[in-house]
Amino acid sequence: MLSIVYFQSCSIAKYIPEDELLYTGASLTLETDSIIENKSELKSELESTIRPVPNTKFLGMYPGLYYYYKNQKEKPGFINRWLYKKIGEEPVYQSSIETFEVEDILVNRLENHGFFYSSASSEILEDEDNSKSSIAYNAHIKQPYIMGTYKVDSLPDPIFSEIKKSVANTEFKPGIRFDLDYLKTERLRIDSDLKKAGYYNFNSEFLIFEADTTRYTNKKFDLYLRLKSSVPKAATLPYKIGKINIYTNYDIKKDSVKQTVTRYNNKSYIQDEEFFKLRHLDPFITLNENELYDPEASRNTARRLSTIGTYKFVNIQYEEQDSTLTDSSKVVDANIYLSPLNKRSLRAELQAVTKSNNFAGPALEFSYNNRNIFNGGEILSLSANIGYELQVGGGNSISNTSLGLKSELILPRVIFPIKINEDFFEYSIPKTKTSIGIDYLNRTELYTLLSGTAEFGYSWNANRYTTHEINPFSINYNNLINTSDEFEAILDENSYLEQSFEQQFIAGLNYSFIYNEMINTSKKHQLYTNVTFDIAGNALSLFDSKNNNETQTIFGLEYAQYVKADIDFRYHFNFDNENKLATRLFAGYGIPYGNSEYMPYIKQYYSGGPNSVRAFRIRSLGPGTYVSEEDTDDDYYIDQTGNIRLEANLEYRFPLFSYFKGAVFADAGNVWNSTEIEDVPGGKFSSDFIKELGIGVGVGLRVDVQGFVIRFDFATPIHDLALEEGKRYEFQYKETTFNFAIGYPF
Repeated sequence: MLSIVYFQSCSIAKYIPEDELLYTGASLTLETDSIIENKSELKSELESTIRPVPNTKFLGMYPGLYYYYKNQKEKPGFINRWLYKKIGEEPVYQSSIETFEVEDILVNRLENHGFFYSSASSEILEDEDNSKSSIAYNAHIKQPYIMGTYKVDSLPDPIFSEIKKSVANTEFKPGIRFDLDYLKTERLRIDSDLKKAGYYNFNSEFLIFEADTTRYTNKKFDLYLRLKSSVPKAATLPYKIGKINIYTNYDIKKDSVKQTVTRYNNKSYIQDEEFFKLRHLDPFITLNENELYDPEASRNTARRLSTIGTYKFVNIQYEEQDSTLTDSSKVVDANIYLSPLNKRSLRAELQAVTKSNNFAGPALEFSYNNRNIFNGGEILSLSANIGYELQVGGGNSISNTSLGLKSELILPRVIFPIKINEDFFEYSIPKTKTSIGIDYLNRTELYTLLSGTAEFGYSWNANRYTTHEINPFSINYNNLINTSDEFEAILDENSYLEQSFEQQFIAGLNYSFIYNEMINTSKKHQLYTNVTFDIAGNALSLFDSKNNNETQTIFGLEYAQYVKADIDFRYHFNFDNENKLATRLFAGYGIPYGNSEYMPYIKQYYSGGPNSVRAFRIRSLGPGTYVSEEDTDDDYYIDQTGNIRLEANLEYRFPLFSYFKGAVFADAGNVWNSTEIEDVPGGKFSSDFIKELGIGVGVGLRVDVQGFVIRFDFATPIHDLALEEGKRYEFQYKETTFNFAIGYPF
């Protein structure tokens, strides 16, 4: 199809009317009479103003233009009409270009940057075949005007003092070039400083700059800042906050006059009953009566209230008062309207589950949420799930039955024995999280696993991009019961797997640092970093007897001891709103010590699957060059883990049509053990780890509906460690793996 499009699009010359020339673009030459800083950037900006844009070329051809011409036929045909709709472009002819308009734009842009008295010219260049033409623009740039001094004209107080204070911190220094963009930025900066000083009614448009060149003969100017004569009096006076009224349970249908007004910490809380305890709500409000109006404090208050999780809408409105505190200030009241979410919600989900390890089956999940359960913004979540999965493959038929219960309580404040200064949490107030859960898994003819988890910790957004999560108390208990003779035989043959399951009690702390620029979709370069530390068993060793010859226990339970750290780094380069290059690098290392010869099985790393190296099934890679002797289609993939993991991913994402997006990608990765294990030959990490990476390439189709993504990925191994050495680098198209997932992989 591409070949047909390519060769057919070669023949557009015969469609161009005899009295027309196809416009192929323009060039720009800069002629200067002085040294210009950042000349290349200036040229790029000037080139961006040249209009119109010529027709799109692909490999030297014009496919969009070709299908435009084909569509002009009386009967263009379905395929031509469809291709014109997708890629067709109307021709841009030389006759439609007004070169004098482009020249005026170039001169205007140069004057905006201080290059006054510059000029521009143009010349039409015709191709040899007399069917196409281009334009050569030439900009004659004069020496720019340089600032001598920057002063503030005399203004009335008190605004005069505030503007002088702001100008004292300016980046405008003698010797900078005149630039209209600099002046606009300076006005916005001064306006921001004035707003923070209480000038509620001020606007950046009230400021005007005047340049005076009369004192100089060498293209210098003095810059003066003053107010426009039409500025209203109210804009030149600072505002103080009068009353602060908080409607804790606002409903537009209610009559607020009948509600009770309670004064707390110099604020008025309005609620018909105690919907939210005032001592818990008050710390979220950073506004204070009799303080100067500050838009930053207003934004902080709105953001902090929105993060509680109780409110659907947070609306802060300011109401200007007619009276004044003094002749030099005015008053504005702040009304904070808080509209709560539904207090209780109940949800039931019927799921059809399919996994990369060939397990599939139905699942049913119930969840209950109670927001503001104790009238302090607390959120209680209860969930229960039941599922059945069946795996058929390798001559075996294995099923899983799972049951789970979990409860979580989130408090929008710090629960800590030592009082912490709330000023430290200016951006947001940390949340205290507690959770407890129990899970039951019965794998037929193998084993039954009973698991319990409990956590207590904190989550804190330090700023827009940075999040800290720490769980000083994290407990995980696993009890392997009802093991079959078949599974016992597997454990007897694999001491590595047996010891991984033995340590059933895990207690410690974990910490995560997350830096996420992906939330800012307007950034061209986006970074994401997640650094995690997990330490277990260190504190527990203080409570047991110091007998180095025996396994240490607590409450009669042998506990695991290890240190684990990993980093997940991602970088996205956005070519535009639709095209993106996404990269990811993951590295993790776990070190067992003390009680633990190996990392607990549930804490080990694995590779392969829809969010990892997609050309390989989940947990089927590694460790190292190790290949299980068992059939990889059955359940024995369980031992494909390690305590070291390295992965790298590269993916180019592009639009197809409507909600459909495409992707091409390459993945590489593996897991290793830090020590040689007899039952896992070839699994130790070595200096040749690059040669031990499983590598795959593939294509993907994504359905992206307003951020909800359904993902289909097809990946093929090109370096498969399961093959004999010397035959691993093969494009195994017959071994293509299909991955179905929700959301992007990274």
